[in-house]
Amino acid sequence: MKLATLRAEARPGSSTVAVRIDGDAAVEIDGFTDVGALLATEGWRDTAAAASGASHALADIEPQRWAPVVPKPGKIVCVGLNYGTHITEMGRELPVHPTLFAKFPEALIGPFDDVEMPAISNEVDWEAELAVIIGAPARRVTEGEATAHIAGYAVLNDVTMRDYQYRTLQWLQGKTFENTTPFGPYLVTTDEWQLGPDMRCIVDGDTVQDTTTADLVFTPEKLVSYISDIVTLNAGDVIATGTTGGVGHARKPARYLKDGSILETEIDGLGAQRNLAKSV
Repeated sequence: MKLATLRAEARPGSSTVAVRIDGDAAVEIDGFTDVGALLATEGWRDTAAAASGASHALADIEPQRWAPVVPKPGKIVCVGLNYGTHITEMGRELPVHPTLFAKFPEALIGPFDDVEMPAISNEVDWEAELAVIIGAPARRVTEGEATAHIAGYAVLNDVTMRDYQYRTLQWLQGKTFENTTPFGPYLVTTDEWQLGPDMRCIVDGDTVQDTTTADLVFTPEKLVSYISDIVTLNAGDVIATGTTGGVGHARKPARYLKDGSILETEIDGLGAQRNLAKSV
């Protein structure tokens, strides 16, 4: 099953509704303003499957009507250095434990919204990532139990201001600038998508990242188990599982997004994003 959050108008801030994607149509799930609200209710799978609200032809939906699939997660936990290729290009060793940092909901944008490029940063980089979306509260769960707590997966790009990230040893300040992180277009449930399909990032027509999602050092189940030992993961919370090799900062010479760049991020089976980088 595919779930998404649809805006009433083609602009951020307009009212939203949760929808189920059926072939070439989006069917409204009455009573739920977004996918996060849906996931927070018991029996959300049955509710979504039975929904029969207004239907919208996908071909008629303007791109900017797609909101972040979960617009306001309670937590966004990000993982650094979780692909072998990225670890190598950054000159690091394979980690024993996950490297964790946070992102705030204000950073999220829809899959076709503009990425805001702040004038105070000159090193805006791309990071294609697989997002894990929690479907049931998880506290101190084992790796084997973790699957039951995952609602599904989505595409995310952890756009990063490298000059701010490396000002200190703590990364948060470079990772959570507002209106920078495309998320969506939809969530695909665990019964329809499993780890392994390819993930790509394309910048101005150049494929800069291309990997199998099976290259993760720490799998979604390992991450859910590890993080749930630290804090309760609630329905609608998001784990951004890290990026692969090919980021701009590691290139020689370094390459960054610029005003007018087109950033495309896609994972086979989970859909694709297309975002304009716009100086603000």
